[in-house]
Amino acid sequence: MVFNVTVRHPFRIGEELKKYGKRVLMVYGGGSIKKTGLYDKVSQEIKKMGLELLELSGVDPNPRHVTVNQGAEICKKEQIDVLLAVGGGSVIDATKSLIYMAAGDICNNNIRRSFTGKVF
Repeated sequence: MVFNVTVRHPFRIGEELKKYGKRVLMVYGGGSIKKTGLYDKVSQEIKKMGLELLELSGVDPNPRHVTVNQGAEICKKEQIDVLLAVGGGSVIDATKSLIYMAAGDICNNNIRRSFTGKVF
């Protein structure tokens, strides 16, 4: 897991991500990154480096297990190499959970079961 503030230098993000793989899942929230122009800067840089960009958008505050499970399915189906969180705490939390799931294929990709031992 690498933490990096890219707001000041978003043009280096593709270069950094390329070290870890070619298929990138960008995780973000409700769309403020699009309003500020950050989405365009980051996605252009990723594509410029020849990386394939997929997205998990709409991560809500206090992300639900359903969202994380959806992301895990994308990771599995699309064989994602690297996850990129673009946003605040909830986006980062969801992405950390995705890393945990992708690393171990936890309980048939059910994040709630993996933390509690049961599904509610």
